[in-house]
Amino acid sequence: MPNNKTGMKKNLTNYGDTGFSIFLRKAFIKGLGYSDDMLGKKIIGITNTFSDYNPCHGNVPDLIKSAKAGILANGAIPLEFPTITIHESFANPTSMYLRNLMSMDTEEMLRAQPMDACILIGGCDKTVPAQVMGGISADVPIIQLVTGPMLTGSFRGERVGACTDCRRFWASYRAEDLNENDIDEVNNQLVPTVGTCGVMGTASTMAITTEALGLMIPNSACAPAVSADRKRIAEKTGEISVKIANENLNPSKFLNEKSFMNALTVLSAIGGSTNGVVHLTAMAGRLGINIDLRQFDKLTHNLPMIVDLKPSGVGYMEDLYKAGGSIRIFNELKDFLHLDAKLVNGNSLGEEIQKASKWKQYVITTKDNPVFKGGSIAVLNGTLAPGCAIIKQSAASPDLLVHEGKAVVFDNLEDLANRVDSEELEVSKDDVLVLKSIGPKGGPGMPEAGLIPIPKKLAKQGVKDMVRISDGRMSGTASGTIVLHVTPESYEKGPLAIVQNGDLIKLDVPNRKIDLLISEVEMNNRISVLSDNQIKRRGYNKLYMEEVTQADEGVDFKFLK
Repeated sequence: MPNNKTGMKKNLTNYGDTGFSIFLRKAFIKGLGYSDDMLGKKIIGITNTFSDYNPCHGNVPDLIKSAKAGILANGAIPLEFPTITIHESFANPTSMYLRNLMSMDTEEMLRAQPMDACILIGGCDKTVPAQVMGGISADVPIIQLVTGPMLTGSFRGERVGACTDCRRFWASYRAEDLNENDIDEVNNQLVPTVGTCGVMGTASTMAITTEALGLMIPNSACAPAVSADRKRIAEKTGEISVKIANENLNPSKFLNEKSFMNALTVLSAIGGSTNGVVHLTAMAGRLGINIDLRQFDKLTHNLPMIVDLKPSGVGYMEDLYKAGGSIRIFNELKDFLHLDAKLVNGNSLGEEIQKASKWKQYVITTKDNPVFKGGSIAVLNGTLAPGCAIIKQSAASPDLLVHEGKAVVFDNLEDLANRVDSEELEVSKDDVLVLKSIGPKGGPGMPEAGLIPIPKKLAKQGVKDMVRISDGRMSGTASGTIVLHVTPESYEKGPLAIVQNGDLIKLDVPNRKIDLLISEVEMNNRISVLSDNQIKRRGYNKLYMEEVTQADEGVDFKFLK
């Protein structure tokens, strides 16, 4: 039955006596110093995802203070509570493996505790989608507050920032263009402040697309983590959280297919992370909305990419913030968006776009003068990927977008680590590097290992890019001609599992094809002799392996969709 009670009377603990449940709850929370008058107000929950393991969330305590100020000023009571937090660099085996667990934790805490609305504070790659997935499933009034991007550092006069530059400098170190002292020095400059990666990686992508979806206050995605504006955004988020509590504005009341089409359109137009495709698919699935990736490709096929940020461009998030931020992006894209889509503040996207100011800048281009023409992310299909695969063509080498080469195969991450830098590895720059067993189940957790390193002997020759293929993911901060999310994955006996050294593979991005050039008979013969995985599992790993879906379904759990 629906729960029509509010505040402290909401989601009561079951003791068989409603009056006693309220009495006991108030008795305990009064131990924190609350009065009866205060406890009679609406309650706004605030997720505290601060952790010493999560520098992306280092400013969360300050954001909570500002959000509480906005809540109290508007007549409600703020109550913060902890949930799981995940950092990209500190989660084994991967942060993606734990995303669904964080979503379940968030959902259950929203259901279990008394709150009339909730501010979800997150930032690092998987935290925002996890929170939104959980919030949509709980279907209580929610509003997202992101921690914001870090500022840039400086290495010998060159502006640098995580994590595109992390990968660039590491590649230079592998090629022996940098020595130990050099790489140690740049390591101190890549993350100069708390906050999320300062490029168009997954964190920035999810911040902007979640705003486009309608779950954040307008123009709140890009302000740096350490800025005064970020605190003002938190205070305003507190104000709007009270509004949605009073209106009982659940996500299901205003999010719809148009909302997700807007988010996907923005994802492509900003040169966003390929991870965004997986996350938005999972988020939509929690509302029963199916994202067909072939339709996504059609939707964005001729869509201009208008944001000049790394890894597809040259700028950083602080540049985007100074150029006008997300609302100016939406304004440039207004001909491609559903302007009647509703936002969490009660306005339509079209109404908010009209407020965007314009001035001379060089980060956000126009649709007539794009950074990249024709869809930053392409969806592929073919004999190697009967389901689909994707490639971020805006960050690829143009001369490799149509390419045929011999496969150099690595069976798993251990095999890759053992052989990729071996002088005995038979490989040339025209070959195609193939990595198996890093899909949703094969990883497990679909690790961001799709950026297969250039073999060291080729790197030393100056080779910067090669066609690389896997069933895993790639960090949104990475670049290269990299085919990802091959479906079905090799663990599920997809064609990727049977690729052998020397097999010819043809990539044809303009025609959206990725093919393994062997006969159908040979393919079926190879698949027929593949053995089943017999590993005994327990706990969350057992749940994960039994329920996780493939990349094209968002890598969510079947029972949560």
